[in-house]
This record gives sequence, C-alpha cells and structure tokens, in this order.
Amino acid sequence: MKVIGLMSGTSVDGIDAALVEVSGREKDLEVRLLAGATFVYPEQLRAKILAVCGGQAVSIAELAALDDAVAIQFAEAAQKIQSQHSIAELIGSHGQTVYHRPPSKIKTNQNLGYSLQLGRGDLIARITGIKTISNFRAADIALGGEGAPLVPKIDACLLSHPTKTRAIQNIGGIGNVAYLPASQTQDWEKRVCGWDTGPGNALLDLAVTRLTNGSKTYDRDGQWAAQGTRDHQLVEQWLKHDFFHQFPPKSTGRELFGKDYLDRCWQDMEQKQLNNGDRLATLTELTVASIVHSYRQFLPQIPDEVLLCGGGSRNSYMRHRLQAELISAHIGTTDEVELNGNLKEAIAFAVLAYWRVNSIPGNLPQVTGADKPTLLGNIYCP
Repeated sequence: MKVIGLMSGTSVDGIDAALVEVSGREKDLEVRLLAGATFVYPEQLRAKILAVCGGQAVSIAELAALDDAVAIQFAEAAQKIQSQHSIAELIGSHGQTVYHRPPSKIKTNQNLGYSLQLGRGDLIARITGIKTISNFRAADIALGGEGAPLVPKIDACLLSHPTKTRAIQNIGGIGNVAYLPASQTQDWEKRVCGWDTGPGNALLDLAVTRLTNGSKTYDRDGQWAAQGTRDHQLVEQWLKHDFFHQFPPKSTGRELFGKDYLDRCWQDMEQKQLNNGDRLATLTELTVASIVHSYRQFLPQIPDEVLLCGGGSRNSYMRHRLQAELISAHIGTTDEVELNGNLKEAIAFAVLAYWRVNSIPGNLPQVTGADKPTLLGNIYCP
C-alpha cells in the first residue's frame, strides 16, 4: 500500500511529508521511501501555533480557524509530495500538537491524560480525496496511557538488530527514546521500552530566537554552542527537576519545557554572567545530560548503539557531547541503517495509518502505560 505520512513536531519547523510503500504486518514489516520533503509553515501561522503552544488564550472560534488552517497546510503538503509520483491510497496525519497533559499517576476516569493535535483529518480527506487517519493518541490515552511516544513499536519492527541492543533517540523539540533489545532475545518485543527523555531542541531554538531577535531560529550544526563553555553546575541544578527522576512511562512537551522554563534558566545564566555562546553550550548540555541520565537510570543497560533522528541528529556538537558521555556506545543516526532520520517520524505515522486500516494495534502498553494494545487513529473517508 502506498501511504503518505504527515508530521509536525514540537519544534514547529514545518510539515514533514513522506510517501512510502508499506508491506507486511509487524515483524515482517517493510517500508520503502518513495519521496519526502519538509514544507515550512507560513511565518504568521507558525507564530500563531507557537503562541498557542506557549499558553496564549484564544477563543473557540480562533482555535477552530487555526485547526482549519493547519489542516489545509497538511493537505497541501500531501498533494505536493505525490504530485510527481503515483497516487497514495492512504494518509496518516499526526497533526500539530498544541497541548499535551500526561495522565495522573493515580489512574482514574478523572485523571486521564489529554492531548490536542490540530489539523482535522476530515478536512484533509476532503481536500486530497484520500482516506485519512488522524488523532492517533486519543485511543491510548482513553486506556490510561500517555499517548506518547507512539513510534517505539515501529522502531522495534524496522530497526531491531539480531545481536545488538539499540536505542533510537529522537531529538526534536522534545527528546524521546525507544530501547530495542536484540531481536534474538526471547520475548524481545515485550522488552522494548521507551519514554520522553526531556527537552530536545525546544529550549535551544527559543534561546537562539531570543539572542538574535528572531533573525535565526536554531543553532545550525551546533556551531554557536561549540564556541561556548558549558556550566556543569547549572546543568546539575536543572537536572533536579522532578520530571527527570520520574519513572517511565512518561511524556512531556512545551507545557513543561517551553518559554517559562527557559525564562527560569535564563535568570540562572544571567546570575552566572554567561555569554551567549556559554548559554547555548549549557542548554545543549542539558539535552545531552537528560538523555544520558535517562539511560543510566531507566534502561536495563547502556545500548551497544544509539541511533539519532530528528533535527538534533544534524547537530554535530550535540552528537560529539553524547559520544563523550556514552563512551561504550556507538553514536550514529538512523540514516546509517537506511531509515531517513529527517523523515522518520512522518514515516512512522504512515505505518500507524497502515496498521489502523489493517486492524493491527499501534501502541506498546509497556511504553505508554495503556491498559492494553489498541487500534490507533480515527478514519475519515473523502
């Protein structure tokens, strides 16, 4: 089946679109990338999304208009990605997360989580004329799960190694890990685990935007941070935050690691009189340290390989720092195992849509904390 996967993450950089050919079911799952691209949001729309993510109050009418505007952008991305290729039979659209509330650790019907993704699937289906699956997180959340991360099952099917343990570390706005035991291990799928590790690029991007008055939105290749000096004392102080010590399953977002959190970090860095390069080096180190701390505290062992994906995988300074801290592991990218790191999340939601129409559960309860495996996503026909 030819499927289009659409994804925009917490960095709100744009819409990643991947046209893939999917076959098999789970252990025999195969995915072939036919085309892929990232479509940047119009600046005014991106600014509005970021404002809502940051807690700006909006009316229901304004939220509805934003929902429509995001859906139109997603639909146009789907149309563009297949304009010179064979027509897709299905779309899997993650949408744009603007709010994510993890469930209470005391699970009751009143303490379920909540997650809101804009970009309504019914409008995407209408514009494109293609059956669309969206709202993937809701079913897992209704079963007491975090609704995130949802990619580890796809990682397990596509990226497990027969004899090596692997960690697939996504570094988008937020970081998340999927730990994959060697596939020759007995009951290997039941041993797969994963969770959100903390901030990825979100704080860094906000900091660069602040330091450049908006002329830049990210530190290309970590070049600016590489010129600074890390303040390890501040990093250790920030790592005392409860989230880093909370046992999985766990998930987070800009609600926790967003502008307000950066403001507190900024005050700490001003008191230490850090220059701009030092600030970015220290914020980069927080991302690195949160990943390393998460591995050491919660993984059964340090993996043989750590394969990066997402925007942070292109930050060579961040990769260098991870390798320095995880000496025994090989730090690489998913591109090395022929899975495009820039488009991996979009590919994953294409697979989740494929699984949905083939009645295959998409979540892993040991990852999300849901009561049981379940079908993910709502189906919208054109």
